Amino acid sequence: MKAGIVGLPNVGKSTLFNCLSNAKAQSANFPFCTIEPNVGVVNVPDPRLSKLESLVSPEKVIPATVEIVDIAGLVKGASKGEGLGNQFLGNIRETDAILHVLRCFDNDNIVHVDGSVDPLRDKDTIDMELQLKDLETVEKKLEKVKRTAKTGNKDAQKEAEVLEHIKAHLEAGQSVRSLEVSEDDFVAYVKPLQFITAKPVMYVCNVDENSAVSGNSYVEQVKTAVANENAEVLVLAVGTEADINELDDFEERQLFLEDIGLDEPGSAKLIRSAYKLLNLQTYFTAGQKEVRAWTIKIGSLAPQAAGVIHTDFEKGFIRAEVIAYDDYVNYGSEAKVKEAGKMRVEGKNYTVKDGDVVHFLFNV
Repeated sequence: MKAGIVGLPNVGKSTLFNCLSNAKAQSANFPFCTIEPNVGVVNVPDPRLSKLESLVSPEKVIPATVEIVDIAGLVKGASKGEGLGNQFLGNIRETDAILHVLRCFDNDNIVHVDGSVDPLRDKDTIDMELQLKDLETVEKKLEKVKRTAKTGNKDAQKEAEVLEHIKAHLEAGQSVRSLEVSEDDFVAYVKPLQFITAKPVMYVCNVDENSAVSGNSYVEQVKTAVANENAEVLVLAVGTEADINELDDFEERQLFLEDIGLDEPGSAKLIRSAYKLLNLQTYFTAGQKEVRAWTIKIGSLAPQAAGVIHTDFEKGFIRAEVIAYDDYVNYGSEAKVKEAGKMRVEGKNYTVKDGDVVHFLFNV
């Protein structure tokens, strides 16, 4: 699962990516691994993992991760191949969620590609290019489906009806993610086309240091503009975060954060938010060899969660022994949880909850 950082040139995308690459320094003890120049596997900051480590004293600790992609800056005309348009659109199509960086600060020393600071105009520029690309996708599909529908094929007629609805929505300047459609129609006709604007989005408002805590007028404009999109808005002083990352001493970084009114780096909040944006959650396994955070989709049943560890665990699933995270911390060990009768035995229909500490029993 990966989230792509998008935005116009010079809005702070690469600086943000570099901040995330230094997440290790901010969260103190988890590494960052670069896969290739523009893709990074970033650890999800989770204090619960550190707490379990202190209780279990394992040989190693393995955090949950999310993949972040730094995507080339987009310009007007990208849908027609202008600039790095084809590369941009190809890369973003491969991601599962979008982190849309908007410049929300004034600085005469940093040139804006359009000559002035206007986050709503910037948002509209990228939205339009993505919508145009999706419009191209739906028109091509619609042309084929209509030919089949003319033969009297009922399924094709239904599909054509949904595609016409999508086409009109895009032509009205609306993204597919805000389309009102039944779950069945979404699964049958919308999801297979992998529309770019159907991806969940978080708007990252890149502000100056003085606006890091409460935002500014630009941020308020963005919040108002996206109110009907069911999208999250995160305020982040990307340049300030980069300055903090330059400090070698952890305590100095904490003091810097406190001085500007933050209790933790904004990059940590962004990583956690991206994790949720991808509809992901964490369960834990805890033993002497390792304490580990496992990533699953929200709503996963116990056998599916077991399959993340190994496919054999899912195939041969028998049952799951589950301890709620709070119970594990309150009693201090697995043995004491068992003594208190707080360990539950769950079957294949159990929906794993965020923070569960689980031991799977299976037979292959």
